[in-house]
Amino acid sequence: MAQGNFGELLKREREMREISLEEVTLATRIAPRFLRALENEEWGNLPGGAFNRGFVRSIARYLGLDEERLLSEYDLVHGGNKLAPLASSENRIPAPHGLLVVVISLAILGGVAAAALIGLRVWNWYSSDRRDAQSAAVAPTMPEEQSPAALPNLLIDPASRVSSLDLSVSTSAPTQIRIVADGKVLLDAHLSAGETRRFFAGQQFEVTAADSSAVLLELNGRAVPALGAPGASGTIMLTQKNLRAPLFGNSQH
Repeated sequence: MAQGNFGELLKREREMREISLEEVTLATRIAPRFLRALENEEWGNLPGGAFNRGFVRSIARYLGLDEERLLSEYDLVHGGNKLAPLASSENRIPAPHGLLVVVISLAILGGVAAAALIGLRVWNWYSSDRRDAQSAAVAPTMPEEQSPAALPNLLIDPASRVSSLDLSVSTSAPTQIRIVADGKVLLDAHLSAGETRRFFAGQQFEVTAADSSAVLLELNGRAVPALGAPGASGTIMLTQKNLRAPLFGNSQH
C-alpha cells in the first residue's frame, strides 16, 4: 500500500459513517492526537509498537471494519511492525515437556515406594510364620490397614497450574500501575515509558493506572479499551466474561 493510502482509508471510512474524532475518542478512549496521527500517517507522533496496533484494532472494531484486514494494511505501510515477544513475564507457566518429566518421575517414585511396601509386608509375613510367638511379638510387623492404596498421591494435576487469563501490560509514558490477580497484589509500582509486563490469573484481574492513556492492555491477545479518559486515572475489572463478549465493557472509575 502506498504512503498515504492507509490514513486516507481510515479517514474515509470514518467520514462515510459521519463519525467525528471526538466520538471515536469517547468510544475507544484513544486520545484525539493519536487518531489524527494515524489518519495523517504521522508515525513519529504515535507511541509505536503494540500501542499502534491496539489503536488500529479498537478503531476497526468501533467502525465495524475487518480488524485483521485493517491491521494487515497498517503493517504494509508501517513495515510490518508487530508486538515483539515479551522479554520477561510474571508467574511463568511451566513448559509442557518439563512438567511431563516431573509427573513421570513422581509416578516412578510412587511405584517404587509401593513395591517396597509390598515387599516389606511379604517379608514380615514370611518371617512371622517361621518364628515362635515370642519372636513374632518382638519383630515389627506392618499394620494391616497400610497398603499401597494408602500412599499419598504424588502426582500433580497439570491443569491446576494452568492460568486461564493472560494479561499483557505496556506503557507509552511513565505512570503508576497496580495489578491485582484473584485478590493478590502482583504489581504496585511506577513504570517507565516503553515497559511491558505479563501476568496470569485464574478468575479475574483488577488494573488501576494513574494515567489511563499511558497504558495498553491485552487480555489473552485481545486489545482492551483504555481504563479511563486520557490523562486521568482509571480502574478496570477483567474476567472470563470479557473474553466471551464481542466488545469489552466500560472502565470503572
